[in-house]
This record gives sequence, C-alpha cells and structure tokens, in this order.
Amino acid sequence: MEKNVQSTEQMDSLAHPVNEKTMPESIQGYSQQQRDLLVARLRAGEHKAAAELVDLYYEQIYLFLRRLGHSRQVGEDLTQESFLRAWNHIGQLRDGRALNSWLYRIAGNASRLYWRRHAGSSPASIEGIDVADDSETGADRVGRNEELERLKKTVGRLSMKLRQVIVLHYMQHLTIAEAAEAVGIREGTFKSRLNRALKILRKHLT
Repeated sequence: MEKNVQSTEQMDSLAHPVNEKTMPESIQGYSQQQRDLLVARLRAGEHKAAAELVDLYYEQIYLFLRRLGHSRQVGEDLTQESFLRAWNHIGQLRDGRALNSWLYRIAGNASRLYWRRHAGSSPASIEGIDVADDSETGADRVGRNEELERLKKTVGRLSMKLRQVIVLHYMQHLTIAEAAEAVGIREGTFKSRLNRALKILRKHLT
C-alpha cells in the first residue's frame, strides 16, 4: 500500500512541473473575462482572434498529440488540422470556460481518426519530447529527467484510452471535469479509467 502511494506521488511530482513548462505564459495570465472575450471574438469571425487562439494553444495541442504517440510530422499536421476544425465549428463553442476541453476534444477526435485510418501503425515513443526545467541544475536535473523518461516509457505501454486520461490530467494539467469533457465521457467514467491506468503504472514503477 505504501509503495502504491509513493508511486502515485512520484507521478504527480514528475508530471505537473512538465505541465507548467508546456503552458505558454500568455494563457496562464488570461482571466476568465479575457477568455470569454476571446471566444466572443472567435464566434464573430474575427481572424485576429483565430491567430491569437493558435498562439495561445499551439504548443499545448501539439504536445498533447505527440504524447498520444504521434510522430513529429504527424503531430504538426494534426495540430494544424485541429485548429482548422475549431475555426470551422466555432459556433459550437459556448464560452471561455469550455475553451480548454473543447480544443482538446477536437484534437483527440483528430487523433482517433488518424489511428483508424492507420490501424497498422505503431505509436511513436513519447520519450525525450519535453524540454528540461531550466531551474534545475546538475544531479537534480539528471535524476528528474531519468525518472521522467521512465514514467513516459511506462505511459507508452498503456492502451490509447488509458494513455489519453493520464496525458490529459497529469501531463496537460486539465481538471477531471475538463478532461472528462474533452474525452466525451462522464466524470465517473473518467475517474474509473484514470484509476485503472494508475494501477498499471504503479505495477511497472514499483
């Protein structure tokens, strides 16, 4: 039991610093009012707002797709496709609170369609994708990088459904509610999948 708790804490400590690094500072500083205004501008068809949306979310969506096992080139293609779909279906977006989950759902759907069209393809490794934290130096950075790569290697062994819930919640830093909406399932179902994924990770990390 103690080992299981330690494994979960290890994953929390490894994953969340990466989330903060991958979120552009500009989106961290956006208030709810600013997000609502951005959505209103998008719904009005303002192209500058569309460019702003890409600037704010491109890195997040790209890393999300890479962490789902897509290669660099495919990740870039699917990221561009996701933003194009978002623009073409902007009327579906309700308000700024739904912005995160809405974009991730579009990207997740693009990913699923890709795997259906390429059923024989193997997911790419997610190791080595993230940039190291510049605040860490020497042995601390080496140790954390080794642990992070071990975690990502283990995540790569999960089924796509279980990998997605781990990536959304622990690596992209979405709340349970946001992540469940992004996947298109109830929160209870999402938590169940998350628990199943954690059990598998604990087994391999202990």
